[in-house]
Amino acid sequence: MFASKKDIVGIDVGSSAVKLVRLRESRGNFHLVNIGIMPLAPETIVDGAIMDSTAIVGAIKNLMTGMKVKAKRVATSVSGHSVIIRKIMLPVMTDAELEASIQWEAEQYIPFDISEVNIDFQIIGPDVKDPSQMNVILVAAKKDFVDDFVAVFIEAGLEPMLMDIDCFAVENMFDYNYGFVEDEVVALIDLGASATSVNVLKGEVSVFTRDIQAGGNLLSEELQKRLGFSREEAERAKLGDRDIANVDADSIDEILTDAIENLVQEVQRSLDFFTATSSEDRVSKVYLTGGVSSSEQVREALETRLGIPAERVNPFRNLTINEKEFDSEYLDAIGPMFSVATGLAMRKVGDK
Repeated sequence: MFASKKDIVGIDVGSSAVKLVRLRESRGNFHLVNIGIMPLAPETIVDGAIMDSTAIVGAIKNLMTGMKVKAKRVATSVSGHSVIIRKIMLPVMTDAELEASIQWEAEQYIPFDISEVNIDFQIIGPDVKDPSQMNVILVAAKKDFVDDFVAVFIEAGLEPMLMDIDCFAVENMFDYNYGFVEDEVVALIDLGASATSVNVLKGEVSVFTRDIQAGGNLLSEELQKRLGFSREEAERAKLGDRDIANVDADSIDEILTDAIENLVQEVQRSLDFFTATSSEDRVSKVYLTGGVSSSEQVREALETRLGIPAERVNPFRNLTINEKEFDSEYLDAIGPMFSVATGLAMRKVGDK
């Protein structure tokens, strides 16, 4: 009974849909209670920023009422141009000392006026090469950008308790389902509709992050532009349907191959940049999530180009799931889209 008071509903407001996950924790295990998705019209969110708050409020309310979720406390997350993540080096100090000086320290690393951003940090620990210095993850998000997200939840009658960053929510989900191996370097790549985030982890520490403003929409747009497909036809073709409007399958495959190549190239550039700036660390495996990771063609293209294994993540892998309530085939199909929401649902009130 008491556990339910601490439960937080994870709600991921993405550019193509609002996704909701509710878990119940019992003795360190998470049980799936609710899961749902509500599509959003194109342009509702652009570049991570809210363009049509009414549509989002409606989608959140519909999800909550449709699934009879009474809980009011939610965790959500943001990403995009208005969020900056930097790994920085500072002289060793305590959390309290850094808390007092973080505004001043952050000014050197953030391209926005410091009064316009919310700042948070996490001390990773002393630097291996210089123990008098420590590594810190610095996160800054523009206040007006965050306020827009908070406002839609309040308008939907909910209490936003936690504001996370998409790539850290994915990290949270990954830790529970796959776990970290000390000193192993892996990349979590979240392939969304309009953006792709790359998060390189060494053990359990995030050592490199980058947002790429390209995602699955790139594939749909090419099909629409070059074959005259409607948005629905392009989505179907992207997911493997080849029986569309008398267009031969080879033409579809050729266009998809080109578009996937462009997307994969962007991911490779990010990982190449990490390799160039990190003297000895090499990514040994890539884990894919986000709606686009459902495409076997994307997974294979990444594996081929990067020359390392690429595995699709299952965010429900270690959850306790009642098979009478949830269809396992359905969960398998929608899984890639729910990594952020699942990671958010694992958070607790008071988490940093």
